[in-house]
Amino acid sequence: MARLADYFVVVGYDLDKREGEGQGRILQRFPEKDWEDSPFPQGIELFCQPSGWQLVPEQQPASFFMAVLTDINSERNYCACFTFWEALDNTQLQKAGPSEGDEADEEPSVSRAEKVFGPKSLVLVSRLDHMEVFRNCLSLVYTVHVEHLTVPLETVVGNLLTCVIPIAGGAQPGLEEREESLRTITLGAGDRQVIQTPVTDSLPVSGGSVAQLFRQLGILNVLCLFCAALTEHKILFLSSSYQRLTDACRGLLAIMFPLKYSFTYVPILPGKLLEVLSTPTPFIIGVNSFFKLETQELLDVIIADLDGGTVTIPECVHISLLPEPLLQQTQTLLSMVLDPELEVADHAFPPASNQPSSLKIQDKEIRSVFLWLFARLFQGYRWCLHIIRIHPEPVIRFHKAAFLGKRSLSEDDFLMKVLDGMAFAGFVSERGPPYRTTDLFDDLVANQARRIRQAECDSHRTMSHVKELAEHLFKNENPYPAVSMHKIQRPSETAQTAQTAPFPSLDDVSVELFVDHAAAKLKTAPPVVKAEVKALVPSGPSLGDTVDRNGHVMANSARRLEVVRNCITYIFENKMLEAKKLMPAVLRALKGRAARVCLTQELNQHVLQNRAVLDDQQFDYIVRMMNCTLQDCSHMDEHGIAAALLPLVTAFCRKLGSGITQFAYSCVQEHTVWTNMQFWEAMFYSDVQNHIRALYLETEEEEQGNHQGVDSRQELSALELASEQSRLWPTLSKELQTERVQKEESTVFSQAIHYANRMSYLLLPLDTSKNRLLRSAGLGDVESVSNSYVTNSIAGSMAESYDTESGFEDAESSDVANSVVRFINRFVDKVCNESGVTNEHLKALHTMIPDIVQMHIETLDAVHRESKRLPPIQKPKLLRPALLPGEELVMEGMRVHLVPDGREEATGLMGGPPLLPAEGAIFLTTYRLIFRGTPTDPLVGEQVVTRSFPIASLTKEKRISVSLPMDQFVQEGLQLRSCTFQLMKIAFDEEVASDLAEVFRKHMHKLRYPPHIQNTFAFTVGQSGKLVSEHKAKDKNQSLKTLSKNLVKSAKRTIGRQYVTKKKYTPPAWENRGSFQSELDEDEISVSEEVEPSSLTLSSTIRSSDRQTMSNVVERACCKDYQRLGLGTLSNSLTRAKNEPFRISTVNRMYAYCRSYPGLLIVPQSIPDELLQRICRCYRQSRFPVVCWRSTRTKAVLLRSAGLHAKGVVGFFKSPNSPATVPSQADSTSLEQEKYLQAIISSMPSYSESSGRNTLSGFTSAHMNTSDLSDRLRTGKLGALIKQVAGGKEDAPGTFSRGALTQRAKVISLSQPKVSTKGKSSPRGKWGSIRGSGRLSAYNPDVGTRLGAKESPQANGALTEALFLRQQRALLYIIGDKAQLKGGKQDSFQQWEVVPIEVCDVRQVKNSFKKLMKACVPSSASSEPNMSFLRCLEDSEWMSLLHRVLQVSVLVVELLDAGSSVMVSLEDGWDVTTQVVSLVQLLSDPYYRTLEGFRLLLEKEWMSFGHRFSHRGAQTVASQSSGFTPVFLQFLDCVHQIHLQFPMEFEFSQYYLKFLAYHCVSNRFRTFLLDSDYERIELGVLYEGKGERRPPQIFKSVWDYIERLNKKTPVFYNYMFAPEDDEVLRPYTFISNLKVWDFYTEEALSEGPLYDWELRPSRPEKVQDEGPDKAESGPKSQRHVVWPCYDDLSKTLPDSISKLLQELQNLEAELGLSPEKWKDTWDKLKATQRQEGRQESKPSFSSSLLMSSNLSHQRRSQTSYLQDSPSSLTLGLDRDASATSTPAPGRQSTSTLYSQFQSSESENRSFEGILYKRGALLKPWKPRWFVLDKTKHQLRYYDTRQDKECKGMIELAEVETVVPATPTMGAPKNVDEKAFFDLKTTRRVYNFCAQDICHAAQWTENIQNCLSDA
Repeated sequence: MARLADYFVVVGYDLDKREGEGQGRILQRFPEKDWEDSPFPQGIELFCQPSGWQLVPEQQPASFFMAVLTDINSERNYCACFTFWEALDNTQLQKAGPSEGDEADEEPSVSRAEKVFGPKSLVLVSRLDHMEVFRNCLSLVYTVHVEHLTVPLETVVGNLLTCVIPIAGGAQPGLEEREESLRTITLGAGDRQVIQTPVTDSLPVSGGSVAQLFRQLGILNVLCLFCAALTEHKILFLSSSYQRLTDACRGLLAIMFPLKYSFTYVPILPGKLLEVLSTPTPFIIGVNSFFKLETQELLDVIIADLDGGTVTIPECVHISLLPEPLLQQTQTLLSMVLDPELEVADHAFPPASNQPSSLKIQDKEIRSVFLWLFARLFQGYRWCLHIIRIHPEPVIRFHKAAFLGKRSLSEDDFLMKVLDGMAFAGFVSERGPPYRTTDLFDDLVANQARRIRQAECDSHRTMSHVKELAEHLFKNENPYPAVSMHKIQRPSETAQTAQTAPFPSLDDVSVELFVDHAAAKLKTAPPVVKAEVKALVPSGPSLGDTVDRNGHVMANSARRLEVVRNCITYIFENKMLEAKKLMPAVLRALKGRAARVCLTQELNQHVLQNRAVLDDQQFDYIVRMMNCTLQDCSHMDEHGIAAALLPLVTAFCRKLGSGITQFAYSCVQEHTVWTNMQFWEAMFYSDVQNHIRALYLETEEEEQGNHQGVDSRQELSALELASEQSRLWPTLSKELQTERVQKEESTVFSQAIHYANRMSYLLLPLDTSKNRLLRSAGLGDVESVSNSYVTNSIAGSMAESYDTESGFEDAESSDVANSVVRFINRFVDKVCNESGVTNEHLKALHTMIPDIVQMHIETLDAVHRESKRLPPIQKPKLLRPALLPGEELVMEGMRVHLVPDGREEATGLMGGPPLLPAEGAIFLTTYRLIFRGTPTDPLVGEQVVTRSFPIASLTKEKRISVSLPMDQFVQEGLQLRSCTFQLMKIAFDEEVASDLAEVFRKHMHKLRYPPHIQNTFAFTVGQSGKLVSEHKAKDKNQSLKTLSKNLVKSAKRTIGRQYVTKKKYTPPAWENRGSFQSELDEDEISVSEEVEPSSLTLSSTIRSSDRQTMSNVVERACCKDYQRLGLGTLSNSLTRAKNEPFRISTVNRMYAYCRSYPGLLIVPQSIPDELLQRICRCYRQSRFPVVCWRSTRTKAVLLRSAGLHAKGVVGFFKSPNSPATVPSQADSTSLEQEKYLQAIISSMPSYSESSGRNTLSGFTSAHMNTSDLSDRLRTGKLGALIKQVAGGKEDAPGTFSRGALTQRAKVISLSQPKVSTKGKSSPRGKWGSIRGSGRLSAYNPDVGTRLGAKESPQANGALTEALFLRQQRALLYIIGDKAQLKGGKQDSFQQWEVVPIEVCDVRQVKNSFKKLMKACVPSSASSEPNMSFLRCLEDSEWMSLLHRVLQVSVLVVELLDAGSSVMVSLEDGWDVTTQVVSLVQLLSDPYYRTLEGFRLLLEKEWMSFGHRFSHRGAQTVASQSSGFTPVFLQFLDCVHQIHLQFPMEFEFSQYYLKFLAYHCVSNRFRTFLLDSDYERIELGVLYEGKGERRPPQIFKSVWDYIERLNKKTPVFYNYMFAPEDDEVLRPYTFISNLKVWDFYTEEALSEGPLYDWELRPSRPEKVQDEGPDKAESGPKSQRHVVWPCYDDLSKTLPDSISKLLQELQNLEAELGLSPEKWKDTWDKLKATQRQEGRQESKPSFSSSLLMSSNLSHQRRSQTSYLQDSPSSLTLGLDRDASATSTPAPGRQSTSTLYSQFQSSESENRSFEGILYKRGALLKPWKPRWFVLDKTKHQLRYYDTRQDKECKGMIELAEVETVVPATPTMGAPKNVDEKAFFDLKTTRRVYNFCAQDICHAAQWTENIQNCLSDA
């Protein structure tokens, strides 16, 4: 029983304290003495008027609300406030405060009013929450006062304070209980109220508040608030109604049941206490909307506005929502409750009665949904309770990790937070005890779990369950809905507004009398004892069978578990070889949970009496399996794997020596789980529970002595046992009770000692000098269990990588023993306090722990000492790599593991064997970095894995930490990335000391970035292997070096002498000229040196050796090429033919004009050398325009230069006749530039014909068949092309033709535009189209309109004459950088035109290349879709850069082919310019597509014209900062793309390109080392003495090496090479036409990179090795498996021609013949093919050979079809050819197609006999043996019938008619005229004569039949 009300208080306005804000004061309170059980709450007056006490001029209506105050003991007091307003006249106010002069200022409106009203509150304070009853009682008191009823107020108040009601009714109300549940009260004023108390006290009473809350805020908002309250966020309600605030808070608490909110809870917060809102702890608070503005500054508070229906969540707050699918199901159920019409809203005939329930019923339905939700969330929670004490009070702990693990929710944020929260802790302590009264929730979790599970996907079944629950809840609140009648008098309307006397002061004595009397009565009455029905709380279905229905199928496959079991059996049976084979599979299987559980169970079976002694190898395997198992456990160990292993790690051991044993725990410490305090607590509690259960089972056994009974009790769970014990507790005697308490306490104590030992085992590292554990976990942190490692390391060393020892630097915490002692102490304190261990025992523990730790350290020291003496585990033998001649080891092999990176081919994930991880050694040589080892997987262990790359190609080195699956430790490692598209992730073996690894890194850096280019491998090869520290050592070329310096000096002097008068013309120094000043290496020679008096003229300073140098210059490759192209000769006397337009200038022979240009340059004949010096000043790096190629057909020239200096641009474009007031230097230079350009134009043959149509036809040779029309068509295409390259807005009217017609076979692409059918297109070349790049913006629209033959109208509509003259094209196009050419105006009279394009700058190439490397060789595997290979490739933009370069090149090719000259003038003239110029020559001139020509092209354009190989390749320390920029690689990729499209046009193979790509960065040869010819001469590299001594195998030039290798093997040769004469290639440049170069992605792990030919193992040896084996083992299969990433495919699967050549070579060797060179063999083969072809006038030889060798023959590998000339019949193979879309240059001779069928003759001889055939002109008729072959569709002839060799054949496919003929001159005599017949083919007419008419008829008939059959 409890009092209905504890206190009655009257609170009024305090008239005495009116300065500032008004205040209230307590006028009277009853009883005046505090009750002992509930003290009077302080601060009631604040809560009566939460918005502040104020006087008002008008009377307000009476109000009622209920506030909640929480006292210091967390007990809630419910304060029901009834407030009404009383009139105060002014006299009263004055009386109260005459001295307050400033009153008028404060409340002017109030003080002037006649009447003023002040508030007065009647307050009931109670522990019970009966709001309606309180409202009625206070209303009655007010009514008695207002209506002046006869009942004294004292009686009413006295009765109110003495009412006693039951707290809760019986569970099943019978007659007696009914009286208790129903208490009728009366206050003695003719009133009567029935109070219904809830049936079960634990269920909250909500009235309609929950439903009201949902109606105000909506489903989602309330769910948000619900989750926020459970996850401990701050929640603030706003409303203008106080009662609504209380209801909302009460509703929120009601839906949280069974959890109880334990933080600050203030439904109505007074305005004066608003600062409470900034408290750091969570809260649920309600505030009047009046204070809305004040709440806006709160940053971390969720604000729910009840009036507006909104919930505002600040940005910084993240609310974890319910896990799916629970969230969705809850929302569905709530909407079914709140809006049942929603489901049937679309029905045609909705049911009539589908209204939502009444508010109170709806309220209970919503609460039922939340009850159902909690039952789902906490289902099975009782199975995770640990009972650690039963007596005197049960102590229960919840095993959170096990619960989350079994529910598969360990990742769920919401549940984690809920389980960690205070509310759940309260839930466990309240509902944990196994013996107590149960309620609805207990029943729901235990007994209805199955029903909930079955209905969870069916919302209607769930809904019916929810309705049942709602009924329960409603009955609980309203046990007797029928009798809820109230009789309360209300005041009349008039009485409420009428002026009444103030509320009187009550008589204290009479009220106190009532109270005392009631209290005395209560004391004497017998106590009402409510019998609590206690029982065992049911646990419900166990968790095991309710969870993990979505468990991993793979993880649980029985096969995997079988593998684990077998492996363990093998280990314990000592079958180590079998175990070794299974090991990798076991380690993979242990990723699955089931396999890990299986492992612990299996190992348990091998433990006898807590000990299992193993030998070394067994021990090693068991430890590896344990580590692998623990590696995948999280730190909370939710699946209990670590818990299961804990007893095992202290059981498995090995003997190290006399009395020294090493246990497994010393090898499995590197796991976070051991440093997690919560794991140890859970383990401890679990063990304590088991011991206490055992304790009570023993006790019962003793008592009963009945073993059968005990056996049945063995099944009891700990909770059931505890419940039984709790039930028996009151019946035990005091002594027994004490004894049991002591037994339990000592059980806990002994376990604490045991755990102190266990923890020291797993926390103290084997080598206690290494503080490994402190680094990996927060042990050193004394205050908290949380881990400050990250912050420490960040603060300690931002620059260092994470694996350095940066945490816990201070001396105290770095001491291992101390930190472990502190950790164990903290653990012991916590668990002992919770489980009630006595203080004495606790003190004993604290003194014991340091001794335990110390003792263990001593044991470990001995173990550590002995373990060092162990013979090391047999590791694979280190395999030494083969070295190149001259390559030497810098560091001996260091044992490492090669770890898999992001490429999955080698790991076995994509099928095939797991080659990686592999263990072996890494070797550092002067040239390479080599890993060589064997796979760790024993099934692949016989293979050798090699991965290497040149040290010069290293682009990035990064330290990493690697944890190997096979090993127990996290190891230090390195990730090394190379620009040869290789990546090595290595982990150093534990035997490698860290300082050794550091030495390795330093050596590597030294070799990668040598101080000088002469320290690179190409220079030091063959010298000593030690790193060259000084590059000033004497070298062989010293004399040459000084010579070249003298040359340069004297050159400068002569130049100085030439311009003595005009001093300003001396060229500025190189250093100041370039825009990349900082990037250039400082030069040793400065131009402005003093002229030495002794200096003589140039010629006299050159000694004989120097003259040799000059002749070398003349011999240079470029000179040969210039002579080949007819660009001028350089005779000894330097005379030249005056009629030649160009000459070779020696102006730069001393590299004084431009150091990055070659010594000899082609310039126009008419330009004197003096002018060149002024011109070069306008161009960046002095790289002025020079001719580098001339078209032999159109005589158009290709020029290259750098971009213009900024100052020259505007002058350059000024029209020559523009009036300039002052002729400045810029003007004069621009005039000189124009003169130079004009000279180039005038040197072109087409210039002289500029008066007329200005086409090329006059200059083309007759056999070209070029017509004006074709030219116009070409120029139309060109206009479109230029527009696309320069980014024009509109496309040309017709896209250009993709197929050019040749005379032999007309190949026309499918997208042939109509335009080109009007006339013959140009007979030259192959055409690829160019797609406009979206990035290029518009340019001057005039450019290209003239090219497109469009008219460009002038302002007046007429065309200027000049434009008319030159409307087809300009004579010279300048390809310039768009950024450089801003502001230039084009003049119509000039004969050149500028095409501005956007070029990719060096930075773009650099970044693109980095991304390309990461795409092709990722460092780690990623499953994200946006990290797939193709996505990364696209992001790298490498393909679009290739597209851009190719696009510009094709444009230039077109312009040159159309007869215009082109000048490429981009950036500094040594990157993009070189790429474009080289590609243009390659596409235009077939010579450069041969091996010799391509070498010449590279030497000329890349070496001589100064591409900065050293700088772009970052080859020395000086260029290290600029980074690696693969401009040359980009060019090679472009060549590869063209090669793919035109496989028959190149003499060299794809391998040749890869070879160059590899060696341009390898630094093995000197070819690609320096930045210009000048530097090469200076270092004596350019003309190395022929007679110089060096080992024969060491090559300094890559060309020599290639030449020598090419003689031995056809690896660089392309068998499909069959060029067409003067073929101009036009590749497609769409990104869709470009392919990823396999150079970027291929690798052969069997032998490393395939480009150092000496290192490749030769194949024949392998065959010999296999010989004897085969003999012994009988017939062996010739097949063997080829692994794509392991084998070198070109070697294991060679193409047929290579294979045949190789077999030929082998046969020659076997027969002892001198081997013939492969090239000679090939040429012979070609010749015989040609011979055959010639007999049948077959034009192309190679195509037939290709057909015969079954290679796909394509002149161009793009889709197009054969178009026959209209006259020819489509026969035979034509259908075939068009079907396979194979364009052929001419029709295939059928014989060659069938030549591989060596069939017997009779088979194919359909008809045969003798025919006379007429020979060629003036040759006689001869009898021949003819064979008609229907199968091969041929007519063959032989000399005689016996002849095996066919002398010739006629393809029947080519036969058009067979007609009778007349005899001609020389025909055989005596033959009938009708025996003659003619065979007409597409090529010629054959005259035949048969023996007689009959034979002739047979022949013609048979041939006709053949033709008709076809």
